[in-house]
Amino acid sequence: MLMPKKTKHRKDHKRRRGGVATRMVEVSFGSYGLKATTEHWVNSRQIESARRVMTRYIKKTGKLWIRIFPDKPVTAHGGEIPMGKGKGAVDYYVAIVKPGTVMFEMEGVDEATAREAMTLAGHKLPVKCKVISK
Repeated sequence: MLMPKKTKHRKDHKRRRGGVATRMVEVSFGSYGLKATTEHWVNSRQIESARRVMTRYIKKTGKLWIRIFPDKPVTAHGGEIPMGKGKGAVDYYVAIVKPGTVMFEMEGVDEATAREAMTLAGHKLPVKCKVISK
């Protein structure tokens, strides 16, 4: 699972949601990209699941880049804990994905293969996606 090696602060505020992406909006490394059209938190398990689907589909050809990284800690209490008693422990990490963010990039495969692999990966993610090319 992806997670930061070291953080400045152990726990984080929730932050406001909304807005569109201003960075990571174009395909920079590969020829094809998976772009988000909605906003959501994507956790490390979902990123890993999408990565596995794509690497299995393209087999040993091509190269894959993951452009997002889960660096925001999300805290949680156990199921039957009473109210109060402070903020919970860090449960998992998420990447904040806004509309327009290119999450994955691929190169070295033909367009049909890249589109199918990224479509399959998009089903694993909580955001609506579209496949784009350079």
